[in-house]
Amino acid sequence: MLPVLPLLPVPIADAIQRSGLPPESVGLYVQELATGKVVAAFHEDAPFNPASTMKLVTSNAALELLGPTFTWKTQAFADGAQQGDVLRGDLVIRGSGDPKLVLESLWLFLRKLRARGIRDIQGNLLLDRSAFEEVPEDASAFDGDPLKPYNVGPDALLLNYKALALRLVPDEARHRVDVSIDPPLQHYGLQPPRLVKGECGDWKARLQPMLDGDGARFGGGYPLSCGEKAWYIHPWQMSHARYFELVFRRMWADMGGQLRGEVRPGAPSPQARLVTEWESAPLSEIIRDINKYSNNVMARQLLLTLAYKAYAMPANTARGAAAVRAWLTAKGIQAPELVIENGSGLSRVERIAPATLGRILAASFQAPTMPEFMSSMPLVGYDGTMRSRLKDQSVAGRAHVKTGMLNDVRAVAGYVLAASGKRYVVTCLVNHPEAGRAVEMQDLLLQWVYLNG
Repeated sequence: MLPVLPLLPVPIADAIQRSGLPPESVGLYVQELATGKVVAAFHEDAPFNPASTMKLVTSNAALELLGPTFTWKTQAFADGAQQGDVLRGDLVIRGSGDPKLVLESLWLFLRKLRARGIRDIQGNLLLDRSAFEEVPEDASAFDGDPLKPYNVGPDALLLNYKALALRLVPDEARHRVDVSIDPPLQHYGLQPPRLVKGECGDWKARLQPMLDGDGARFGGGYPLSCGEKAWYIHPWQMSHARYFELVFRRMWADMGGQLRGEVRPGAPSPQARLVTEWESAPLSEIIRDINKYSNNVMARQLLLTLAYKAYAMPANTARGAAAVRAWLTAKGIQAPELVIENGSGLSRVERIAPATLGRILAASFQAPTMPEFMSSMPLVGYDGTMRSRLKDQSVAGRAHVKTGMLNDVRAVAGYVLAASGKRYVVTCLVNHPEAGRAVEMQDLLLQWVYLNG
C-alpha cells in the first residue's frame, strides 16, 4: 500500500495506488491562494517533465514582461522610387515573430500594400527574418515524424504556421486521384499518387509524400476505399522563406500584382520608406490559442519574442530561457531545477517541479494581468483541451486548468474555485511510460479540491 503522508489526502493516495504507477512517478502540489497554506503535496520539489503545462510559464512571463496589449508588427518597405503603380526597386517585408500571421492576415496586409498604389514590383522581394537567429531545425528530432504540424520550427516571418492542407479525392472512372493544396502555391508542381485497391488502413503512411520547395509528389498509392480525405501536414523539406515566397507570389498575382525579381533574404536600406504594416492581435488573445488549444508553434514564437525584446539582438532559445529566469528571480521564485528547451513543453528535456509551477501560478494570481492569464486556460468541462473531461462532475466550469500530454507524461496545472468559495492552485505532473493511467487520478484530484477545499 502507498503510505499516506500528512499532505497526501487518502482518496488521492488510493487513486495513485489504483493506477499502478510507482509513487516516485507522481508529483503534486495544492495551495490555498488566500492564505498560502499548502494543503496537499507529494514529491513537490522533484523535477518532472511538464509537457504542455510549460506553456503556462512562457505565456505568464510574456504577459507580465510584454503586457497584455503587446502586438507584433509585420512591415513592408519600399526600397526604390515609386512611379504610378510601379515600384522601381525592391520590396522588403520585415517580420517580428508574429505567432499568428495566418492567410487572412497576409491577404489584408497585401491589400493595404495595393491600396498604397503598388502593383508592379520591378525589383526583388527581400525577406527580413533577422529578429530570430536562423538555426538549423531537425523536424524529426522530437518524435521521428517531421510531417506533424506541431514539429514546425519558429521563424521571424512565420506564415500560417507553415502548414499545408492536402485534399485527396479518388476518381474511379478516370483511375486517378485528384489532389489540391491549401493555401494555393504559385507554380508549384504536383504529382498525384496512384489510385490503388485494398483497405484504407494507414493511408497516410502509404502515401509517402515528399514536399520540397519545387513541388509535391507521392511515393505510394491512395486506396479507392478511403474516399475523400484531408490531411494537414508540415512540408518540412521546404524552408520557411520558400513557403512564404510561394504563398506571396500566388496571393499577389491574384490581386493583380506583379513581382519581376527574385525572393531573397535582405533588410531595408537606410533610404527605404515604410509603406504599410500589419499589426497582430494583442498578446492577451494570442495566449488563449497557446493555452486553450496547446499550440506548440505559437509558444515557441513567444519564447523567442521574449528573448528579442529583452536583449535587442537576434533571438535564440537560450536567451528566451534567460529572460524567463530573470523574471522568476525578480518575483522571488527560486527554480534551480527548471530546464527550458523551447518553452512549449514539446520536449524530452524540459523540467520543472510541481511546487515551482504552483508558486508561479500563485504569484500570477496576485499580478494585474491575472484575469487575462486565467481566462487563457481551458475551462474544465467546457473548452480547450479540458472540454471533454469532468463534464458531469461538480468541478466543471469551476476550474481553469492547462493540460500536458506526451507519450510518457500526463500533467494538469491551474486554478480551482472550490465549493467553499476559496480558490486553490493545483499542479500534478506524472512521468512514466504508462502515464496515461494517471488521468483518472488527476481528475479525482481536481474534483477533490473542489469538494474539500
